[in-house]
Amino acid sequence: MRSLLIGSFFLMANIISPYLISAGNARAGDWGCEVILCLSNPGGPTQYAECRPPVEKLWRELAKGRSFPSCSGVGFHASQSGYEPYYCDEGYRLTFRYGDRGREAICVSTTPRTVPHNECYADRDGAESFTGWRRNGGERPCRRYVTTRPNVRPQPHYVDVTIDGVGKQRVWY
Repeated sequence: MRSLLIGSFFLMANIISPYLISAGNARAGDWGCEVILCLSNPGGPTQYAECRPPVEKLWRELAKGRSFPSCSGVGFHASQSGYEPYYCDEGYRLTFRYGDRGREAICVSTTPRTVPHNECYADRDGAESFTGWRRNGGERPCRRYVTTRPNVRPQPHYVDVTIDGVGKQRVWY
């Protein structure tokens, strides 16, 4: 498996290399070009030791608010920096609500979940709502959308990098 990943990385380097050589002022040794080669690695941008210094420098530069490095001769586009401090586990979606402390991020289940009877609520008029008791054969389980706290990202800033012929990758820093 490792040899397949290594082979894929070097194949990608060979595919992109003609673009790097064709532009008169682009060299594979340029920091911006190194970053693009490393980001195009299917195994991750820091899988290989040679990629760690340029990618770590990229994260430091982006964290300081500097722009994404350029590499002429390569067809790529980098988005503006974004910021997403929270994320939810699979089966939940991130949303925001206003509570006692102002605007709060929460994760809401994408489908109703069976919950204990003491967590089942009815409408104000006492009628059953979608989040409540439902007949299921002979049983009457309570189902509702469950909320939970979101996870906090260790690296909340990102840039979306699109490389022609390779695809799109979100780089977190």
